Amino acid sequence: MQPFNYQRVTDAQGAVRAIGAAPGAKFLAGGTNLVDLMKQHVEQPAHLVDISRVDLARIEELPDGGLRLGALARNSDTADHPLVRQRYPLLAQAILAGASPQLRNMATNGGNLMQRTRCYYFYDPAYGQCNKRKPGSGCAAIEGLNRIHAVLGTSSECIATHPSDMCVALAALAAQVRVRNARGERMIAFADFHRLPGSSPQVDTNLRPDELILSIDLPNGPYADHSSYVKVRDRASYAFALVSTAAALELDGNTIRSARIALGGVAHKPWRCEAAESLLRGKAANEASYRVAAEEALRGARVYKHNGFKVELAKRTIVLALTLAANGETHQGEAA
Repeated sequence: MQPFNYQRVTDAQGAVRAIGAAPGAKFLAGGTNLVDLMKQHVEQPAHLVDISRVDLARIEELPDGGLRLGALARNSDTADHPLVRQRYPLLAQAILAGASPQLRNMATNGGNLMQRTRCYYFYDPAYGQCNKRKPGSGCAAIEGLNRIHAVLGTSSECIATHPSDMCVALAALAAQVRVRNARGERMIAFADFHRLPGSSPQVDTNLRPDELILSIDLPNGPYADHSSYVKVRDRASYAFALVSTAAALELDGNTIRSARIALGGVAHKPWRCEAAESLLRGKAANEASYRVAAEEALRGARVYKHNGFKVELAKRTIVLALTLAANGETHQGEAA
């Protein structure tokens, strides 16, 4: 780990002032991803701004019935919050499917949004070809071992996947991200927060370098009774998803009034399946409907030498998640 300057701030105004004064600086909150990357010499910030004492850990109701999740609330506290469990059980399920209890006790909501891919070519500087780590160097994964890599939204520059479980649920719930810099606040729709790789895979999000995440805002919605998060991974715990699905249904009897589907482990960002959702509206809540939606969700998938299995696996995971959601059941994750 290379030397760096360290600065602690105690309020949001001080945080954005500090980050604006030190180009290339990084915010430090829980540190569960950034510190690892610094140890690996993948991230080498010359200046860290410690925001762990900023008052951004509250979880509170919004006037419209939604919920505001403070950016510095710990993942474990968020998953265990009574209002999250009551109104957004999909989010609680997704958080608890990720990492380990020790990491969830340290990791923050804002940090979860900002975590970087676990692509092994990105994580190991011994590999010279990684456009995400060294723009213009190439993508070793395209011709290399790519079993864990993306099948949707890829580019010739990068086929890495986004690692978060929490973010897949937030995509399905159509969250918004409230951010701030020295010029004021703005809201970013969750669908627009993370980026596809395109020609600049080194840029993971549309958050500006001088912006601080204040909160994640969840809209009031009809999905509390019928939602499920299904995660398929190589081992039963402490593993990233090969494929995951966050599914939520609004039912009128056995008829689907509206649906939400988002996928993890298949793209550079949490992948919202809006076309598949549209196909489910007005349809019967049964396996036949779910299979049609699953086919639509994976339309246009592009596979590589080692990850073709993800397409069929994603389809089956969608069907299972929708089935569990319709039945009001949850899922604890499954080993591949």
